[in-house]
Amino acid sequence: MTSIDEIFQKSGIPSKRKLDPIRDPNEIYKSAKLSSNSNSRHAQVEEEDDDIEAGPAPPPDDDEGDYGPAAPPEDEDGDDEEGRFFGGGITAQEKEVLDFMDDPNINNPALPDDSKIDQSWLKKTALAFEKKISRNAELRARYESDPAKFIDSEADLDAAIKSLSILSEHPDLYPLFAKFGCLASLVSLLAHENTDIAIDAIEIIGELTDEDVAASDQDWNSLVDALLEADLLGLLLSNFSRLDETQEADREGVYHSLGIIENLCSRPETTETIGSDLDLIKWLLARASKPEKPVSQNKQYSAEILAILVSSSTKNRTTLISSLDAIDSLLQLVASYRKRDPEKSSGSDEEEYLQNLFEALTSLVDEPEGKEKFLEAEGVELCLIMLKEGGKKFVKPAALKLLDRAAASNPSGSISQKIVDGGGLKPIFTTFMKKTDRFTTERMVNLFASLLRYLPADSPERIRTLAKFVEKDYEKIERLIKSRRDYAAMLAAVDAQIEQEKKTSTRAGMDEDDLVELEITWLAQRLDEGGLFTLQTIDVVLAWLIAEDDGARKKIESLLKDRDEGFGTIKATIEEQIEALDVETELGRETKEMLDALVQFL
Repeated sequence: MTSIDEIFQKSGIPSKRKLDPIRDPNEIYKSAKLSSNSNSRHAQVEEEDDDIEAGPAPPPDDDEGDYGPAAPPEDEDGDDEEGRFFGGGITAQEKEVLDFMDDPNINNPALPDDSKIDQSWLKKTALAFEKKISRNAELRARYESDPAKFIDSEADLDAAIKSLSILSEHPDLYPLFAKFGCLASLVSLLAHENTDIAIDAIEIIGELTDEDVAASDQDWNSLVDALLEADLLGLLLSNFSRLDETQEADREGVYHSLGIIENLCSRPETTETIGSDLDLIKWLLARASKPEKPVSQNKQYSAEILAILVSSSTKNRTTLISSLDAIDSLLQLVASYRKRDPEKSSGSDEEEYLQNLFEALTSLVDEPEGKEKFLEAEGVELCLIMLKEGGKKFVKPAALKLLDRAAASNPSGSISQKIVDGGGLKPIFTTFMKKTDRFTTERMVNLFASLLRYLPADSPERIRTLAKFVEKDYEKIERLIKSRRDYAAMLAAVDAQIEQEKKTSTRAGMDEDDLVELEITWLAQRLDEGGLFTLQTIDVVLAWLIAEDDGARKKIESLLKDRDEGFGTIKATIEEQIEALDVETELGRETKEMLDALVQFL
């Protein structure tokens, strides 16, 4: 009988290391063990006699004797009750797959232009892949205490896994690959005793799910559904605990595992599935919290995935807030930067790491429960410290954005009151009076609008806030009017550009959807390039001051007259904002009520 060395070339790789998995592979990787009463979970497809030798290959043994028990006489069907290693060599599950392949009415995916990578190729590749898994499992079970006798089959399995990489160039074959059961087999390899094999499987799954793969939604969904059904998330989590990141290969394995999770997040329902896995989220929080200097790529990546999960799903935000107290954990992580910016040395991931932590926090405080948790965890006080003493290039802007988002849409006014009570007015107005960039100006204006909207009438906090605007001969109001002129000029330039486009664009023949899309594009230009939203917010702040303080009213009127403007200019801006409100929502109705009241003072 031909030896294994003659069938496959040795890869020349060194002996594989073996780490104790945290889950028993016997429970997950059932087909990796032989027993007289077990069936294989790996699918097997019809063999091509000219390409692949039938039956399992003999072990790499120097003995010339027989291998395994003698096969009993064949029955009429070429199969028996003992399973895959006797008679016809297939189980009932595998026979079902063979019947599926023999069905002339099978709904095959469209074949690619390259005729070599088609259904026939997939059949051969799937069969070879399954046989390599079974062969390795058989030899590992038979020679568990003698690795030298199964190391060649390990190398063959390694090569078979890597050969699947080409599938990423032919995603139209994903549904058939999943139908064969090969994706379940691939996922099961994450529990392989040899972590190198597990890492190989992780890398291939990462390639197949990569965002650059030109797969249709249907093909990609068939792939992802099969992976999740095979408990991909659970096995990735198991591997996190047995991979040793002090070793380069294992460190890359963790990185590729995180890459898979990021890839899966491209589908909203999958993002929520991941967010509901509390054990996985706990691991991500723990990995992002692990002390490291410098910050490693995997630590940064963990924080990035947390930011992705909470930014894309209300359900995920609620889960992290209520079940894991994530706001407190994240605030503790950013607190170490309260007086300094992250390092920005070559190759450092620290700045991106901190940015992701702030992005996650910013998304969490958008929820009402998140605002309350932020308040309880002294998040307002931390942000104010950062505004006073934090690093100027990164920490101050990040803290300002977080404070702005926490104070917005907070009807109880609890955040606004804490800002005033915590001594936040001085650093906020001091920053506003300095020469600031557009980002800082916009965040400051938003904060002013939140303070004036949500601080209770006649409360000490509201009176102190109004006093800040009138002190030093209304210098803050002068700065507001200057900012208004800057944004009005930007918007006028964008409006002129849009008017020119309207004159030159050919809208004849456009259907209604195209016209709507064009209008949306122009509105986006006005909001983004023209700063329309900030201009509207400035005018809302000015309207509040006009309504509440006679001295401020006179000062604003005087400053507007310098450019032959009046309250009507502010009124027009606010009325445009009212027209754009969605009054079907509670927030929209409340905002309209507030703006209607302000217009009466203009």
